[in-house]
Amino acid sequence: MKTKAAVLYDAGKPFEIIELDLEGPRAGEVLIRYAAAGLCHSDLHLTDGDLVPRFPIVGGHEGAGIIEDVGPGVTKVKPGDHVVCSFIPNCGSCRYCSTGRQALCDLGATILEGTMPDGSTRFSANGQDYGAMCMIGTFAQRATISQHSVIKVDDWLPLDKAVLVGCGVPTGWGTAVYAGGVMAGDTVVVYGIGGIGSNAVQGAAHAGAKHVVVVDPVAFKRESALNLGATHAFATAAEAHAKVDELTWGQLADQALITVGVVDEDVVTSAFNVVGKGGVVVVTGLANPEKLTVHISGGVLTLFGKTIKGTLFGSANPQYDIPRLLRLYDSGHLKLDELVTTQYTLDQVNEGYQDLRDGKNIRGVILHDAD
Repeated sequence: MKTKAAVLYDAGKPFEIIELDLEGPRAGEVLIRYAAAGLCHSDLHLTDGDLVPRFPIVGGHEGAGIIEDVGPGVTKVKPGDHVVCSFIPNCGSCRYCSTGRQALCDLGATILEGTMPDGSTRFSANGQDYGAMCMIGTFAQRATISQHSVIKVDDWLPLDKAVLVGCGVPTGWGTAVYAGGVMAGDTVVVYGIGGIGSNAVQGAAHAGAKHVVVVDPVAFKRESALNLGATHAFATAAEAHAKVDELTWGQLADQALITVGVVDEDVVTSAFNVVGKGGVVVVTGLANPEKLTVHISGGVLTLFGKTIKGTLFGSANPQYDIPRLLRLYDSGHLKLDELVTTQYTLDQVNEGYQDLRDGKNIRGVILHDAD
């Protein structure tokens, strides 16, 4: 079959909208018609060269849609099911999945390569294979993906909102609740209020943090954070540090959550300095893996018992946490509608990412037309 898709051919180039050939599902795979795709910052790491995938590649790693067909041996879903994709596949049986760490599933080894675990692809054109971002390529109207990349959700939920729970929401929420271990009465500092940071705010507030202090240079994002549960918002790390010192009578923060689009040494240093004794710094944002972005005093690390840790998917478990977060949304305990600033068509994907760069969006969502 044919499908329209937004493709990257190299770093530094915009997405191109083209028509691709799509192979149907093999054993253990499903054909999905995407209803919506999220414009998450991680795809910008490909265009900016921070992460180097297998080019050419269909972009997009947040997706929600409806299953149209299944291959032999598929047991998780059936045609007609509404699903949210997990950008980390989860097999349920590897060492990590079986110990409650689905975000580290062994099947995730090829997500940057854009191939299935066996190295094959399902997109092609003119004899050339095309990869799929995180094995799912949600910037296509349809895709053939592993059954381990989909989670069935309640069919009354709006897919254009549920799509956000495929990456940004659980990553941010889990950064606070799971990786950060935020508890009632804590003081939390969140650096960067985008698709992940905004949900780190929601997670920290839901966990009962007394003070949720955010840092972002964009006024619009600071205002948004205050509507999502933040108690204080500042344009600079220095301003936030001074306020945290005042709020805690010099004890400083319990957690510092780094959710900026591109992590650098300055933000890591600010986060390390703002937490007090026994404080935890969680690094969720990405940077070029070849860059050394963590430079801190080993002596302070030891003497003050601080912790610096990384987290992928907020240390959440997709099979459990995606339905759980959507149930919280359905009951009014999690805000999703308020996160979506602008909706776009697939043809507007580059415009949407420019809006993200310009600080105009908390979240942009592509609405697919698969007719």
